[in-house]
Amino acid sequence: MEFSTIQRAHARIGPHVHETPVLQSQLLNERYGAELVFKCENLQKVGAFKARGALNAVLSLDEAARRHGLATHSSGNHGAALAYAGQITGTATTVVMPEDSLPNKIAAVRGYGAEVILCPALERDAVCERLVKDTGAVLIHPYDDDRIIAGQGTAALEFLEQTDSLDVLIVPVGGGGLLAGTAVVGKSRSPGMQILGAEPDRSDDAIQSFATGERQRPRGFDTIADGLRAALGVRNFELIYQHADAILPVSEAAIIDATRTLMHYLKVVVEPSAAVPLAAIADHPHHFAGKRVGIILSGGNLDLDGPPWLTERLS
Repeated sequence: MEFSTIQRAHARIGPHVHETPVLQSQLLNERYGAELVFKCENLQKVGAFKARGALNAVLSLDEAARRHGLATHSSGNHGAALAYAGQITGTATTVVMPEDSLPNKIAAVRGYGAEVILCPALERDAVCERLVKDTGAVLIHPYDDDRIIAGQGTAALEFLEQTDSLDVLIVPVGGGGLLAGTAVVGKSRSPGMQILGAEPDRSDDAIQSFATGERQRPRGFDTIADGLRAALGVRNFELIYQHADAILPVSEAAIIDATRTLMHYLKVVVEPSAAVPLAAIADHPHHFAGKRVGIILSGGNLDLDGPPWLTERLS
């Protein structure tokens, strides 16, 4: 993917997304021994960076292509983002969601006007495939799509325009859309900057893929970071392997602590997936000591009826 593709995506989606703020905390800098700079995509439309990719994908379609509607599968944020994009363009949208998706995320998808089809988690790809075949709807994959990757990369593009030079830029990785787009932007704008992903150690297919040089299947999705319960995409892996520097594992306990820490010090709401990069800094401090570190806070759709520190899913 060319950097110019992401620049064009940025221009395309600009009227429909927020330029999200950048925050810092001196107390967090002291706590983690690094200068931390946070890009608040938790304050983005639909509460997540996913609005960027979905809008770029849908706005790239002409009216004839959208005639039979849009379809996708999602555990939440991409579904809400596609529903928002459908609302903007007047396009009917259907989202296949796992039955164990968080209630607040199901409600958000419906709130943006999409039809929701619930199914067992392992069947969502097959159900979505049948839906597309039966209706002729355009499939907008949550992450394994060049238009999605380009859209997600606009968060890093905007971030680097808002802040001084960074030594490290770290983002969470599930399906890999955000890390793939971020890696292309980062290495194009600042080749010496280190681009890192962070992934729950209970769902570490991206880590294993990066280590072996071959895309691996996930061993499971037993993580509180529900937004990262996805298999690494084919296109995503190729870009990540080419442009990123490393992917760091994080524990469930560190994710929970990081979620609480961000809310306490930055006074913003984040979901566990967004806290995974800070958890990586806590679990691997030697990678970051004394460096200026950019972190993209990927989303803020926290289940307020069951925040992570009330669970017992600690490693």
